Amino acid sequence: MSRIVLTTIGSFGDLHPKIAIALELRQRGHDVVFGTHKVYQAKIEALGFEFHRMRPDNTALDDPQEMARAMDVRTGSEYIVRKWVCPSLREMYADLMQSVKGADFMFAGEGVVAARLVAEKLGIRWASSAMAPISFFSVYDPPVLAPFPFLAKLRGFGAIANRGVINFAKLVSKSWAEPVRQFRRELGLPALIGNPFIDDKFSPYLTIALFSPVLAKPQPDWAANTVVAGSTFYDGSQNGAALTLELKQFLDAGEPPIVFTLGSAAVMTPGNFYQESIQAAKLLNRRAVLLIGKNAPPENLSSDILAVSYAPYSHIFPHACAIAHQGGIGTTTQALRAGRPTLIMPYSHDQPDNAARVERLGTSRTIPRQQYRALRVANELRKLLANPAYTTKAIEIGRIIQTENGVNVACDAIEKQLQTTSISS
Repeated sequence: MSRIVLTTIGSFGDLHPKIAIALELRQRGHDVVFGTHKVYQAKIEALGFEFHRMRPDNTALDDPQEMARAMDVRTGSEYIVRKWVCPSLREMYADLMQSVKGADFMFAGEGVVAARLVAEKLGIRWASSAMAPISFFSVYDPPVLAPFPFLAKLRGFGAIANRGVINFAKLVSKSWAEPVRQFRRELGLPALIGNPFIDDKFSPYLTIALFSPVLAKPQPDWAANTVVAGSTFYDGSQNGAALTLELKQFLDAGEPPIVFTLGSAAVMTPGNFYQESIQAAKLLNRRAVLLIGKNAPPENLSSDILAVSYAPYSHIFPHACAIAHQGGIGTTTQALRAGRPTLIMPYSHDQPDNAARVERLGTSRTIPRQQYRALRVANELRKLLANPAYTTKAIEIGRIIQTENGVNVACDAIEKQLQTTSISS
C-alpha cells in the first residue's frame, strides 16, 4: 500500500475531481492524504480521508467582494496569482512539506505552485493535473484569454499568429512569477526555463488531463508525458447526496425545466443572474430551477420556478431541457454528460474558453455577462430549444462522455508511476 498525497486549491471544481480519484485509489488499497484549504476539512474527513491544512485559506468562498475580485474578467487571474497564491507561497510550501512526510507520491492540482518546489527539494515523484484545455496554452489549439477575448479572432490564422498570442500572455504574466523564482533561489533549486503559470508548471513525470478529449485533442506542444484521462465526477451523489423531496415533486409535476446555476464560486457574486433568469423563464413560459447557493431566495417566484441552495448536478441536469451556467469546467462537463444543451455566461479564467469549445461542438450558445438581460437570455434560450440540432448534438456528446472512465485512467497512470518508483528504489 502506497501513501499518496492529493493537493489542490480553489473551488469544488478543483476539489471534486480529486475526491473522485481519491475514492478509487483508496478502493485499490492506497493510503490517501489530502492537503487543501481548511474550509474543506469537514468534507474531507467525513469521507474518511486524512486531512492536512494547506494555505492560503480560501476566504473568497465566504466573502462576495473578494470573490468578485477573483472572478473579474480582466484582472481576476492576476488577482489570484499576485494577491492570493504568491503572498502565501512560503506557507503553502511549509504546509505541503508536512503533508508529504512519508509519502510515496504526490498528485497536485493547478495553482499549487509549491508542489513542484517540494517535489524537487525532496526528490519525490509527482504528477500535475490540467483541469481544462486552456491549461496547455497550445499554439495549435489556442485558448480564449478572458482579459483579451478579441485575440481569439486570430485562431484561424494558424500556429504563427497563435504563437504570438501565447507569447503575449507570457509577457503580460512574466512579472507575476517573480516570487516563485525568488523562492526557488532561496531553496537552492535551479532556475525555471519558462513561466510557472503558463509553460513551465507541469511535472516531468506525469501530467493528467482531467477533461474529456471531446473538448480538446492532444497537441504537439502539450506537456510531455500527458495522459488524457477524461473527466472525473464527484458531486456527493456517490455518498448518498440526492434531490430533496421538494425538488423531486417539482420535477415530477410538469415539463423539464431550465436549470440556472453558477457553480460553487461564481455563485458568491451572482450580480443580476437570478433576477434576469427568472424574467427570461417567464418570457418563455418555461418552468425553471435556480441553484442559488447561499444567496437569499428571490422574492418574485411563481409556482413554476423553484429556488434551492444545492442539488447534485448528476441528479438534476438529466431532468433539464436546457442549462444556463457560468462555464466552469466541472459544470460544463456535467452538462455535457447529461446530454443537455447549454447557454453559458462566462465570468473569467477558463470559462470563456470552455464556452467557446462547447459552442464549436454545437451543444451551446454564449452570452457575455454584461449582456445577460432577460430579453436577450430568453432569445438565446429560445434558439437553443427551438433548434433540435443542439439537443441532438448534446445527446451524442453525452453518450461519448458516459463511456469514458477518467477515474480509472487517472489511477492507472498514478499506479504506473508508483511501480516505476518501486523499481528505481
